[in-house]
Amino acid sequence: MNPPTQTTGPLRIVVAEDEAIIRLDLVETLQEEGYIVVADTGRGDTAIDLVREHKPDVAIFDIKMPGLDGLAAAQVVSAEKICPVVMLTAFSQREVIEQARDAGALAYLVKPFQKTDLVPAIELAIGRFAEMKLLSGERDALDEQLQLRKVLDRAKGILIDSYSMTEQAAFDFIQKGAMSSRSRMKDVAQRVIDGDLTPNS
Repeated sequence: MNPPTQTTGPLRIVVAEDEAIIRLDLVETLQEEGYIVVADTGRGDTAIDLVREHKPDVAIFDIKMPGLDGLAAAQVVSAEKICPVVMLTAFSQREVIEQARDAGALAYLVKPFQKTDLVPAIELAIGRFAEMKLLSGERDALDEQLQLRKVLDRAKGILIDSYSMTEQAAFDFIQKGAMSSRSRMKDVAQRVIDGDLTPNS
């Protein structure tokens, strides 16, 4: 059966688990649930390479692995914003769960996990990852707006002080400059600040 998901087609997954029996069992379970396991490994360092290469929808990492532990691998994948990470752990202690969260894992499964726990954990990770991307995009847009406002205010200040313009006239000058040169208002405002554009030029 295909897992419920927002994307088209089955989800692609990279699995990293150093215990071969658990890894094989996990891969088989995922395939039974309709997921595609694009790669699997028993090493944390290889896991990062596989995630970078395949760009899966989800990565499932065990915490303890040779080469690089799952926490460090999750940190790299999360920092590069490649895909959400579901962490596998044999421990349910709070500090282990917090370590996984701090490393960027968006969901976790305690071994031995039930088949019925697997899909909800994957869906949770995907949902949280989508929210984070949305928030990140909104934050970037806000940063851009703030930058524009700062540059515009500086340029308007120069036009008001040096050319005795009203604030509205200064704004109109920048806006018209942007329209006539098919540039962004931020770029036109920067030219005013740099002295490359004046009402007399």
